[in-house]
Amino acid sequence: MAFDIVVKRVYEPAAASDGQRVLVDRVWPRGLTKEKAALSLWLKEIAPSDALRKWFDHQPERWEEFQKRYQGELAGKQEPLRELASLLEHGRVTLLYGAHEERYNNAVALAGYLREQA
Repeated sequence: MAFDIVVKRVYEPAAASDGQRVLVDRVWPRGLTKEKAALSLWLKEIAPSDALRKWFDHQPERWEEFQKRYQGELAGKQEPLRELASLLEHGRVTLLYGAHEERYNNAVALAGYLREQA
């Protein structure tokens, strides 16, 4: 079964087509109200560790290694992964992130990981 996963920057307006909106960052997005975020869930436990996040620093040349290290961390996060999988069973889930970088961020890495696991 293929999961219906979308990745979107949390600062973009919420849309009806988003389905369940899940913030997957450890830190709350600067300047954003809870109302504007329109979250279904804030799953900060699934975010990369602070050490990994700081090492990666959204540098494209570290992307491949970041994904490998993050997948290693995800292996130990079964409860938040189960929570996400449960949401995905009911339709589209939009993974939200706060970073400026659209291609190299933890939400993109997490979406790839979830698709591989499906």
